[in-house]
Amino acid sequence: MVDMERMFNPKTVALVGATDKEGTVGEATLKNLLLGKGKHTVYPVNPAHETVAGLKCYPNIISVPEHVDLVVVATPAKSVPEVVEECGKAGVDGVVIISAGFREIGKEGVELEKQISAIRAKYGFRLLGPNCVGFVRPAVHLNATFLRDNPEAGSIAFISQSGALGSAILDWATVSHVGFSMFASLGSMLDLDFGDLIDFLGSNA
Repeated sequence: MVDMERMFNPKTVALVGATDKEGTVGEATLKNLLLGKGKHTVYPVNPAHETVAGLKCYPNIISVPEHVDLVVVATPAKSVPEVVEECGKAGVDGVVIISAGFREIGKEGVELEKQISAIRAKYGFRLLGPNCVGFVRPAVHLNATFLRDNPEAGSIAFISQSGALGSAILDWATVSHVGFSMFASLGSMLDLDFGDLIDFLGSNA
């Protein structure tokens, strides 16, 4: 099993579904990732674009020219198993699936989750989500969410299954200047759950 340290403190991050289209999850997430560009390398991935945000855009994870520690996925649910398979083949360490459209929509979504779980088990990378907001680690200048707020660094960790609750807490914390060691939304918890994050924070907060 892959060490979570490379996922939560990555040197390289790729966003599958990156776009310049305003108001989209792909655009908002890329903007957040680029806030820490000096601390980690960001690779946009989208077969429909040659460049995004002034950066070369790659058609898939396998074509990215170096090892990717963390992949954030913001594509339609039906495409996610294929993307996750490519992540496994590329040897990535961690995947965050922001995409929605899984168990919360019924039988078809449950089947997609089964496919993703089987792929993850085959390759052994760690996975956050799906249907999650993502995570933020201010101390390492990493915001892997689509939220508009960028919290300050601090000693408090906040972990929530619910993205809506997490978003509300983050809004309050930003206004109140409350900092975090980590903010994370777990979503459907196909792999990483509360216990995993607590164990990680116990030695890495």
